[in-house]
Amino acid sequence: MRLRDALGELYQDEQFAALYPVEGQPAYAPWRLAVVTVLQYAENLTDRQAANAVRERIDWKYSLGLELTDPGFDFSLLSEFRMRLVDEGAETLLLDRLLEVCTQRGWLKAGGKQRTDSTRVLARVRSLSNLECVGETLRAVLDDLAALAPDWLVKQISPDWFERYSHRVENYRLPKAESQRTALAQQIGADGLHLLQALESPGAPDTLKNEASVQLLRQVWQQYYDLSGGKAKWRAGPQASESEGIILSPYDPEARTGKKREMTWLGYKAHLTETCVAPEAAGTIPQLIVQVQTTVANVQDVEVTAPIQEDLAQHDLLPEEQIVDTGYVDADLLVSSQEQYGIRLLGPVLSDNSWQSKASKGFDVAHFQLDWQSQQATCPQGQQSSRWSRAGERIEVVFAQEVCAGCPVRSDCTRSQTTGRVLHLRPQAAHSALQARRQEQQTPEFRKRYALRAGIEGTLSQGVRGMGLRRASYDGLHKTHLQHVLIAVAINLVRIDAVLTKTPRGKTRHSHFACLASHPSWQGHACA
Repeated sequence: MRLRDALGELYQDEQFAALYPVEGQPAYAPWRLAVVTVLQYAENLTDRQAANAVRERIDWKYSLGLELTDPGFDFSLLSEFRMRLVDEGAETLLLDRLLEVCTQRGWLKAGGKQRTDSTRVLARVRSLSNLECVGETLRAVLDDLAALAPDWLVKQISPDWFERYSHRVENYRLPKAESQRTALAQQIGADGLHLLQALESPGAPDTLKNEASVQLLRQVWQQYYDLSGGKAKWRAGPQASESEGIILSPYDPEARTGKKREMTWLGYKAHLTETCVAPEAAGTIPQLIVQVQTTVANVQDVEVTAPIQEDLAQHDLLPEEQIVDTGYVDADLLVSSQEQYGIRLLGPVLSDNSWQSKASKGFDVAHFQLDWQSQQATCPQGQQSSRWSRAGERIEVVFAQEVCAGCPVRSDCTRSQTTGRVLHLRPQAAHSALQARRQEQQTPEFRKRYALRAGIEGTLSQGVRGMGLRRASYDGLHKTHLQHVLIAVAINLVRIDAVLTKTPRGKTRHSHFACLASHPSWQGHACA
């Protein structure tokens, strides 16, 4: 109710005109569906629960401008509305409009500080074993074909297919012996290949060849079987190009396996970027999520930094400083962020992992003096390099073997017995930025500024614990991205409401045991 009074008509029908046809039956007011969708995510409700809230709750009716006797609408309209957003590529429409209103209210502007982090998102489907995946893929195709062309399909199968594919393919139903499992995989492969060949025959209905499940069957069989020679031979493990990725479930073929430290999951990643509000302004300006990226789970964070900055530039919301963790930073991004967008990318970089750097007295690249103009490097002993050349995107600097052979500190510099010391450098700007950051991140000033990044962990926790951010509610990357955008809008509205009601921010909670560290008796014991 307060949000309607403060934000007015946040959404209007004209903003959704592109989602609906010009002719046909009049639709339920799109702006109301948008408001209901946002309130639904703010309270983590199902479609049925949200539709019931429209009929039963006076605060929702007030927000929607409805009469108390309004009967509401069928819950299926919410799913249709989300599908329209996805089909038209308008997943960020609701967030963009909210940020536009916040800009008009003076709550949001370009510049200042922002912070970015990601969290894992579990796919709606479970991860299948290799044998389960091929079995379920073929079973899903057969189910679709049985509905589309039953008369054609019955001519292509044999009675034993019903025994293999009438029920879900699950590990507890499958043979336990490895030889039997391999034999079953070969049989499934032969059945799938037979079906694909039948679909390519002249008598097959043309419409079946382009079915999504049939296309997926071809892709899965290419990954899990060697199809050379006209036969399907079971591979020891699935193979796919890096860009394609291994399909682990036919019911969400876009989900991928991600790994972070000891954690492995099937699904996606959600990357959130939010503004940083100074403590003195926390009661008057809300802390807002301004950008949402959703990627498959195996995409590295560093690959998302540039797209995030590009999107912020398109919406005129570029910060002066973007605070991120190590995963979002590399030498090239330190340079491109500043040169292209005027952003200072604040985050620690990976330390030099060469053995010289790890040794207590080794000479890593930082110990060498580099003359970029004359393309000459000088080692700590004053010897100059003999060759400076490009090697792909890097620069290779080589010291002569005869020079390094008689060096008294050779064991601290190189272990090669056949060549002198070799350095591999990035281009000058990236190399200088990397070395400067490695020195800077050791200072107390950097650690103090970087500590501001920790605040976004609370935002991720708010989304995970209160709004279902941890698990995808839908199948596919685009639908999952819409879910994350709606969660971001809901979080923003909750924070705007907190500012309007002057609700203070929550403080970090500590366990009772951890609080004992500040107990007077313990402090006195520690000082003693």
